[in-house]
Amino acid sequence: MMVLAIALLALASAGVLYQTIGARRSARLYVCPGTLIDIGGRRLHVVTAGVGAPAVVFEAGIAASSLSWTPVFPEIANLTRACAYDRAGLAWSDPCSEPHQLADILGDLDAVIASAAIPHPFVMVGHSFGCFVACAYAARRPSAVAGLVLVDPPAASEWLAPTPQRRRLLRRGIRLSHVGGVLARLGVVRASLTLLTGGAPRVPGTLIKTLGPTAAGKLHHLVAQVRKLPPEIHPFVQAHWSDPKCFRALAGHLRVLQEAAAFVASLRALPDVPLTVISSGELSREQLDEHRELARLSSNGRHVVAERSGHWIQFDEPQLVGTAIREMIDDLRGATLPPGPRG
Repeated sequence: MMVLAIALLALASAGVLYQTIGARRSARLYVCPGTLIDIGGRRLHVVTAGVGAPAVVFEAGIAASSLSWTPVFPEIANLTRACAYDRAGLAWSDPCSEPHQLADILGDLDAVIASAAIPHPFVMVGHSFGCFVACAYAARRPSAVAGLVLVDPPAASEWLAPTPQRRRLLRRGIRLSHVGGVLARLGVVRASLTLLTGGAPRVPGTLIKTLGPTAAGKLHHLVAQVRKLPPEIHPFVQAHWSDPKCFRALAGHLRVLQEAAAFVASLRALPDVPLTVISSGELSREQLDEHRELARLSSNGRHVVAERSGHWIQFDEPQLVGTAIREMIDDLRGATLPPGPRG
């Protein structure tokens, strides 16, 4: 027993050393493309490009970063000022010391907009969980938002009175995120991703199976979606998810999920601004109906179905998302805002 304990301790120590060396190497190789802004002892990573009005602010999905907008961001930055950022603990942003609430996420977004000098009012574009953040921000800061583009928002109604099964699923997701954080600290995640991308998928595949069929299926699906990003982005995403802080951030965002979804589900109206809801072609009739109802929260709302897309519409049909944003910019410039200089 003593020999086994010593062996496990040695293995863990080797894993921690491997993780430390790998993290330092990643920090040298994968430098943030934007700016790290200080918001009072913490830094958030913000990417801005382009000039013009209305500006466009991108809000990523629950475990995603500014990189998830890579297929769309350059096109919009050619039209107007564009801003994307990483929420606390994700990608290049520092983690927060206390568990975040929805109000904290909105406060961080306020800090990003102020630091990046984003002129009001601006268009907000959200994907998945980011749609909840965008809607909550518009509801609480109506004068700041000129329009909303919501890319495949989750079903908020499911969280008004979540079923016991849904609550268990959420608790399991949080627990698995914490397990992922421990494995990342021990270098297991980094080693598994290195083996996977290096052409030896059996070892990480066996490890993933131990999480259970549901979690394994979701992880395989997520990896398949990330691979739709430009190949040069893949090492950045791999480096981020080898960092324990990203798993802690995911657990924190999952804790906020129910609060954010319930807030959006309780809304009876949004600011009366242009609103476009884009749905995945894989959704059920009930989910599509909910998206149509969401679009009706504004008198200037419309609903679009991306027939050829899964949940990550900006990966599958980036031109559709880009067109929706571009048309909103053109409409706003023609109706209420002077055209800004084109970058």
